[in-house]
Amino acid sequence: MTFEELKQAVMALSIEEKKAFIIETLPGLSRDAMQDPAFLMQLLPVFLGIVRESGLDLQQVIQFASMFGGAPDSSD
Repeated sequence: MTFEELKQAVMALSIEEKKAFIIETLPGLSRDAMQDPAFLMQLLPVFLGIVRESGLDLQQVIQFASMFGGAPDSSD
């Protein structure tokens, strides 16, 4: 399956299927992608755009992330 075919298949999913796909695949995809340090700098604007479009306040997202251990662990 090509990238374009995969993209079309994912975009054709229902909203609930898309949500499940994101939740189930993002952790594994991000682990692989984060091996490229420059990738985070490409991903960050995408994430910030998603937050902005959602209407969430970035400060609230940061507070929420820190409640769930989203803050970087300096012990690694």
